[in-house]
Amino acid sequence: MKRIDIDQAIRLHNHWRRQFLNAFAGGDYVDMPLSEHRGCTLELALTQDVIESNHGILAALLAADRHFHALANEIIDLSNNGLGNSADLLLPDLNEAAHRLIAHLDDARTLQSDPPK
Repeated sequence: MKRIDIDQAIRLHNHWRRQFLNAFAGGDYVDMPLSEHRGCTLELALTQDVIESNHGILAALLAADRHFHALANEIIDLSNNGLGNSADLLLPDLNEAAHRLIAHLDDARTLQSDPPK
């Protein structure tokens, strides 16, 4: 497994989530590059590791990351199609997905600190 900077990944996801939620709270969706999350570097790093190692912790982390971004995509699509109220209803789900993602990042931290022998 390549070393992933877990703390940096958590900071980046928290920062993006706060920006995203603030953009929706203020109604200024165009002020934030909402598509920015589509180039997630964590997913890129994890995909090859999951293929190579087939490790359950990494697979769960990758699935959580993909779920987070799928929700963000759905929120963006709803918003872009004039369904801002429906998009707003998914924001708590996005928040929960972000918390689950961070929990999986913490699991990956233990994997990095105690790699299989």
